[in-house]
Amino acid sequence: MADDAIAPFQSDSHDHGSCISHALEVAEELCADRGQRLTVLRRRVLELVWRRHEPVRAYDLLDRLRADQRNAAPPTVYRALDFLLANGLVHRIESLNAYVGCGKPRSPHAGQFLICERCCTVAELAESEISRIVTRTARSSGFTVSRQTIEVIGLCPECDGGDGRVSRAF
Repeated sequence: MADDAIAPFQSDSHDHGSCISHALEVAEELCADRGQRLTVLRRRVLELVWRRHEPVRAYDLLDRLRADQRNAAPPTVYRALDFLLANGLVHRIESLNAYVGCGKPRSPHAGQFLICERCCTVAELAESEISRIVTRTARSSGFTVSRQTIEVIGLCPECDGGDGRVSRAF
């Protein structure tokens, strides 16, 4: 994967425990620096989003939360996700109506994602030139960009080594 991948596809040997720990540590630091509260619930939702490098839907988060807190409700999850989005700690994968952890929350950037259509894993890119081209082209059309999310669907390195047939996982 190119150097501009800030959250590349992960191999089987990836230490996901340290990945989650790092994401939570960064979130705590950023929230403290910004005077924001990373509540127990927000932290738990972020931890659940980072559980895998796959997009997770709000209702899947709700189901997992209910294992800990039987009274968890959809508005609770959506408020936590809104907070995490607003603070750049997660990204929303628009086409899947799902969320992934941000690989570089200290640096505001446009969402650019490679999404495997077989296993649903996601890699996050930080290619500033793509963002500049989109913004420049939009501006020349008289359009003002308020937010960008670019999603590219294909096969991750693991799945590309298979038989070549694609089965839709989403």
